[in-house]
Amino acid sequence: MNIAVNTRLLLKDKMEGIGRFTFEILKRLTVNHPEHHFFFLFDRPYNEEFIFSDNITPIIIGLPARHPILFYLWFEFSVASALKSIKADLFISPDGYLSLRSKVPQLAVIHDLNFEEYPEHYPWLIKKYYHYFFPRFARKATRIVTVSEFSKKDISTRYKINPELIDVVYNDANSDFKPLSPELIKEVRNKYSNGKPYFLFIGSIQPRKNIKNLMLAFDEFRKQSTVEIKLILAGSRRWWSEELEMRYQSLAYKTDVIFTGRVNDTDLSQLMASAAALTYIPFFEGFGIPILEAFASGVPVISSNTTSIPEVAQAAALLVDPIDINGIAEAMAKVVSDDQLRNELVAAGFQRRKGFSWDESAEKMGEIIEKMLCT
Repeated sequence: MNIAVNTRLLLKDKMEGIGRFTFEILKRLTVNHPEHHFFFLFDRPYNEEFIFSDNITPIIIGLPARHPILFYLWFEFSVASALKSIKADLFISPDGYLSLRSKVPQLAVIHDLNFEEYPEHYPWLIKKYYHYFFPRFARKATRIVTVSEFSKKDISTRYKINPELIDVVYNDANSDFKPLSPELIKEVRNKYSNGKPYFLFIGSIQPRKNIKNLMLAFDEFRKQSTVEIKLILAGSRRWWSEELEMRYQSLAYKTDVIFTGRVNDTDLSQLMASAAALTYIPFFEGFGIPILEAFASGVPVISSNTTSIPEVAQAAALLVDPIDINGIAEAMAKVVSDDQLRNELVAAGFQRRKGFSWDESAEKMGEIIEKMLCT
């Protein structure tokens, strides 16, 4: 069978959550199913490392789809034309965008609907595009895959989709994430935090990730603690706003808040394994891959008690109300001061990490595809 895949988010050294899911699943899926031929549809020149096996044909179509108008043109014209040209039996879209014009069966991976819950966090045109098209994508899809039971219920309820048409395929952590020796931890801390321990946030610096409250909680913690500890925010600042800048400038301990910008995968795994704790406290999350990365690295986790995170973390993390600044600060103090708690969280994290596997997720994805091809 001919299977076309939207691979526009396979970008070397620029993959975030959806890109990572795409990479890890396709790397296994294409090798595990040599009986099918996969057409990878790129919107720009691609890196050869993404051509995982001989049964893949890469195709560059259209202009780079990085703007709502180009989203529309790419999916409705470039993708629709490509699907017809290659006689595709199935189109898989790991970022949820579909071609409404095409009659080919389509599998949409919709990771979450955060834009429905927090539309104010998005630029006007992108928000309008999402609100108009994603309900239509969900109804157009032959089947939908999502990454948590929380997101499955959210998609089904908001868009009135039969839950029997929605499958859950979990994320996992990159295999690079693992504990480091004390000597290497010392080197990493010397590089990033002047040798001091640090709390770590990983991800795009954007409102949905609750950066404002995280910084305010860290400032409150530092005011009440004698421990010299930093807060490192590792991620792109493309969503940085005037409000975030104002909050940052108001901090008493703003010199202890460190922005690394985007870091490569190797440095990111070392940065994680050298942290005193992961402080990942978003308002809304469809899954939360950094939580598993911390578990795999032997690092305690402070995270939110909302949306999908209790499902993913269970009892292996300290879960707090993301709007409770004092509660976040208290969790920071507990993790830093209570060695027994730290050890319990690390042990529980290692155990919880065993419940996730890219191999198993790719196998489940393969089963979903086979079911679709046989109907």
